[in-house]
Amino acid sequence: MKLILISIFILLTFSACIFQPPVTVVDNRVEVYEETELAPDVVDLNMQDLLVDDKIEKLLSLAHAQMGTPYLYGGDDYFGFDCSGFVCYVYKNAVGKNLPRTSRAQSQFVDPLDRHELAPGDIVFFDTAKKGYINHCGIYMGNGNFIHSSSGKVKAVTISNLDRGFYKKNFRWGGRVN
Repeated sequence: MKLILISIFILLTFSACIFQPPVTVVDNRVEVYEETELAPDVVDLNMQDLLVDDKIEKLLSLAHAQMGTPYLYGGDDYFGFDCSGFVCYVYKNAVGKNLPRTSRAQSQFVDPLDRHELAPGDIVFFDTAKKGYINHCGIYMGNGNFIHSSSGKVKAVTISNLDRGFYKKNFRWGGRVN
């Protein structure tokens, strides 16, 4: 039994390494190489849209994997997150983007988007203290839902709806990270 568990652990640990496609970023353009019999060739640029969607999928997948992680003021890792620490962690580890550490600084780092312009992966910003400045953020998932580290009743990473109640009243704008 011990041997089976060790074998499964090794298989799961190394399986992610095997299937990674060779990808490089040159001048902010993603190039994916496809092996041929002669030499590697750059894949058609129509693949660019697919790669963007793949980045968003990685972003949302990593965010969702943190569900239930406890809220921790100043936290920015899997031991606990505050809202902006959660957003920083997900963007850095899923797509390699370094963001400012606070929700207020993050809100100034992006170009503002209205509610109807939001797309999955965008950051959403709130004034939950009703003091006239941004003090909360999360990652928009689509269909009116966003994922965030809540200091409210849940006190953990959770999914909330942007279109009703508390968050609808306190939503200020969204932003897209380039």
